Amino acid sequence: MEPSRPVLAVGVLVIAVVVGPWLARVAVRLAARDDAVLPTPLRTGVMAAAFAALLAGAGELTGLRPATGALAWAAGAAVVLAATDLLSHRLPDRVTYPAYLVCSTALLVDAVVHGTWGALLTAAAAGAAAVLAGGLGWIVSPQGLGLGDVKLLGLLGLLLGWFGWGVLMAGVFLGLLTGALVSVLLLVTRRVGWRTAIPFGPPLLAGAVLALALGAVPPG
Repeated sequence: MEPSRPVLAVGVLVIAVVVGPWLARVAVRLAARDDAVLPTPLRTGVMAAAFAALLAGAGELTGLRPATGALAWAAGAAVVLAATDLLSHRLPDRVTYPAYLVCSTALLVDAVVHGTWGALLTAAAAGAAAVLAGGLGWIVSPQGLGLGDVKLLGLLGLLLGWFGWGVLMAGVFLGLLTGALVSVLLLVTRRVGWRTAIPFGPPLLAGAVLALALGAVPPG
């Protein structure tokens, strides 16, 4: 018997209140490479709210199952990676690599419990394909796509691919579209110039969230 929505909502709120401030501290310290830096109250509140929204979305999408753990961990990683990339144009391996391990393990456990072996194989193939595609993009244009972006693409490929190739393609498309729209808006408002480097991690993450929200159906 699964808990009711009010119980889940309270659980999400408690986790966000406890973990959100820690995620904010991690992000600003990774960005500044200084373990003494503290986030502002506003940044802490925004990151905790974003984490809560992603957790709620994960629970609504998959319910309570091992794969939800993958989405929950990815939610925390996404909040930290987006904030760090915006602050310092970096996507630290210290966040990405553990996310690979935890998400892969959670999806493996889900396959053992629910028999979603096909989805697991698709996720692995999608992750590999995303890394290869991102790697080619990095070779062609290393200034436009960094290695951190390539590793993030692999992680997103793993998670979105678990829901199917269509969700992965939608996530990549929406990420590229979001990045293009943000770039145009910043150029029009003269916040950046033509040669200004713009973080690509947040648009990729936004595209993944939109793809999951708009049409993802969990296997099994």
